[in-house]
Amino acid sequence: MQTQLSRRIAALQPSATLAMAAKAKELKASGRKVISLSLGEPDFNTPAHICDAAAKAMAQGKTRYTVASGVPELKEAICKFYKNRHGLEYKPANITVSNGAKHCLHNVFTVLIDEGEEVIIPAPYWVSYAEIVKLAGGVPVIVETTEASDFKLTPEQLRAACTPKTKCLLLCSPSNPTGSMYSGEELGSLADVVIEKDLWVLADEIYENLVYGDNKFVSFPTVRPGLMDRTIIVNGVSKTYAMTGWRIGWSFAPADIAKKMGSLQSQETSCPCSISQYAAIAALEGSQDCVKEMCAEFSKRRDYVLQRINAIDGLSCPNMRGAFYAFVNISRYLGREYGGKMIETDMDWCLELLQKKGVATVMGSAFGAPGYARLSFANSMEELKQAFDLIEEFLNDR
Repeated sequence: MQTQLSRRIAALQPSATLAMAAKAKELKASGRKVISLSLGEPDFNTPAHICDAAAKAMAQGKTRYTVASGVPELKEAICKFYKNRHGLEYKPANITVSNGAKHCLHNVFTVLIDEGEEVIIPAPYWVSYAEIVKLAGGVPVIVETTEASDFKLTPEQLRAACTPKTKCLLLCSPSNPTGSMYSGEELGSLADVVIEKDLWVLADEIYENLVYGDNKFVSFPTVRPGLMDRTIIVNGVSKTYAMTGWRIGWSFAPADIAKKMGSLQSQETSCPCSISQYAAIAALEGSQDCVKEMCAEFSKRRDYVLQRINAIDGLSCPNMRGAFYAFVNISRYLGREYGGKMIETDMDWCLELLQKKGVATVMGSAFGAPGYARLSFANSMEELKQAFDLIEEFLNDR
C-alpha cells in the first residue's frame, strides 16, 4: 500500500539544531571526539533545591494527571513572579502551563491562526517558528534584518510587511539565534505599528534572565497601555534554571484565548508532567542565586567567544546582549577550498567543520540567514577554547 502523507507533514522540515546534534552524536559513537556548539542547552545541572522539590512531590504521591492547563499552585507562582519582576497583573486564568515553550508556541498558533493568515517573523529566527506556523495552517512572512541593524526589525519594515491577512507579529528578545535584544524604546516603536495595524504579538521571552552587562530586559506588554490585551507571552524554566528536559513552559494570554489553549492541550497531551510542575514552583519561589551564578558564567563565556571571533580575520559577530549564542558571519570563508574540497554554502561549511575538526555548529540558512553559523556558548570554558582553536585550524586549512 502506498503511503499518502498529509501535505502539512510532507512539507515539514526537521529541526536543524537537533539534526546537527544527532550528527555529532553519531560521530561520537564512532569514537570521534566532538565538541558540540549546536544545541541551546545550559551545561549546568538543575539546581539541587529544584530536584529536591521533585523528589518530595513524588514521595507525596503527586504523580497523577493534573488540570490540563497546569496546577493552581504553579499558576499562582508564575503570576507572583511576573508581578514582582515586571509589574504585570496577570491572573491564573491567563496562564496555560505546557510541555515546554515549544509546545506553548504550537498551542498559540493553533488557537489563534486560521488557514492562510499571516505571521510576521523577523529573520534570523529560531528554526522552529516558521514550521510551527505552517503546521497551524498559517503563512510565515519572513522579514530580513541585517547585521548592521543588530538584526532588529524596524517599525518601517513591520508596517511594510503588513497585509490584510496579517494576524500576528512574532518577536524573540533576547534573540535566538543572534543574542540581540530590543530596548524599551525600540519595542515601543514596534508597538505603535502593532496597535495601528491591529495585530496580535507573540513575545518569546524565554531568555529574559540571561542578559549581560548594562543591558536591561523589557517585557513587551509593559511599553504601551493596552498591550496585555493583544500580547501572548511565552516563557518557561528551561534556559533560566537549566531545566530543558523537565519540559515546562507557560504562556500568558487573554483569558478566553488561554481557556481555548487549555482545551486544546487536554485533547493532545492531557497535562504537563505533574512532577515537573512542582519542581517549577520551587524554581520560581526559591532563591534566585543559582540564576545569577549561571548568568555570570555565561557572561564570561560570551566575552571570551566575542574576543576569539573578533581576533579571526574575516569573521564578524554582533555583540550578544542576551541568550547564549554567537551568530557568526562566515560569508568571507565561503566559495573557497578546504583541504582540496570546495565549500560553497554555510551548510557545507558547518558539515565540513564537523567532519574535519569535530566541532558541531548550526548553519545560518536554517535560521533564515545564509552565510552565517550559530555557535552556542552553553559549554565549559575549556571546551570553548578547544573549539575555537579547532575552528582557527579549519579556517587556515586552505
